[in-house]
Amino acid sequence: MQCDQGNKTRWVVEETRAGSALRTFMSSEASGGIVLILASVAAMVVANVPGLSESYFHFLHFETGPTFKPGHPMSVHLWINDGLMAIFFFLVGLEIKREFVDGRLATWERRRLPAIAAAAGMLVPAIIYLAITYQRPELQSGWAIPAATDIAFAIGVLALLGSRVPASMKLFLTTVAIVDDMGAVAIIALAYTDHLSTFALFLAMIVLGTMYVLNKSGVKRLSPYVVLAVLLWYFVFLSGVHATIAGVLAALMVPITKSPGAPDSEESPLHKLEHRLEYWVAFLIVPLFGFANAGVSFEGLSPMILFDTLPLAVAAGLFFGKQVGILGIIWLAAKTGFAQTPGGSTWAQAYGVSLLAGIGFTMSLFIGGLAFPGNELLIDEVKIGVLSGSVLSALAGYLVLRFAPPKRG
Repeated sequence: MQCDQGNKTRWVVEETRAGSALRTFMSSEASGGIVLILASVAAMVVANVPGLSESYFHFLHFETGPTFKPGHPMSVHLWINDGLMAIFFFLVGLEIKREFVDGRLATWERRRLPAIAAAAGMLVPAIIYLAITYQRPELQSGWAIPAATDIAFAIGVLALLGSRVPASMKLFLTTVAIVDDMGAVAIIALAYTDHLSTFALFLAMIVLGTMYVLNKSGVKRLSPYVVLAVLLWYFVFLSGVHATIAGVLAALMVPITKSPGAPDSEESPLHKLEHRLEYWVAFLIVPLFGFANAGVSFEGLSPMILFDTLPLAVAAGLFFGKQVGILGIIWLAAKTGFAQTPGGSTWAQAYGVSLLAGIGFTMSLFIGGLAFPGNELLIDEVKIGVLSGSVLSALAGYLVLRFAPPKRG
């Protein structure tokens, strides 16, 4: 009896901690998502105002700072996408490690449904994209564009719905997006790396190994990890692997002090870094990325461009692929007993959240730039597809969740 009471107390404490952590995370992500939306709208406006558009595109292509690779000068756009976004991926890596070591994904039972839902939510959009572009081989390198979910944008929409969405579904969408980020990082590393410099890669491995030794030796000062992370970014950038991968790898080497059933440990280097970076990433780096990448000029374009092969494949992958993949796997898991569905939710709410997973803004734009490097025409078509698919998913998801009746009982 005493043991049962103790287990119940621990469960309540853990749930309270998880709920508090979720509220804190979602409040910053939701606000950041709204700022991201505003920055992206501003980019589209500026890119289509005569006079301002020329300044906007000139600023993005302005060359500044040292040239790390011969023949590849650093532009403002490149600094944002390869430099600042490495910090975004660093935070993603910290969140992934925290969730798997000391969070809601610490056990296989909790990982099961989000993991298979994220996998299906990446596979089905890719299949739809490839099916639409099968007669255009030059477009098939963009198969991963509709595979990712933008967590900030999606949570920004959830924030507008308030208590109409049960906490279990908010947590489900968040964990799916985190697993989704892992898949996107793997895709970037494996599918969008062309020419490798083995010497630079060797030096990167030495830096990464040094960080691992520091971790295992119990070094908890942040400064060595930060300095080595910058050095790792430099060598990965020179190696030919996309530089943002350095952010995730560095994050996995940062020590974490586990504190199950209690608030985050004040002595944990990972938690310290996460708390210091989350607001900078949410309110500066991601909106700046949105402003630098969402701007597309519609001059001379017909509305029929939405039905061109590339924009249609991206939009259909995001809108149809995500909802079919995620909702389908939730239904299959429930029918087979493989995993439990999120508690306190209805099928209508599950459908609405599956729709919101089709918001692929940040990561989709990022992968689009990697899939068609230097081809401004195709990158603009990717932007149109990402914007239309993401906006359609956001509106449909919002309406379904806004009018979905809550679960009775």
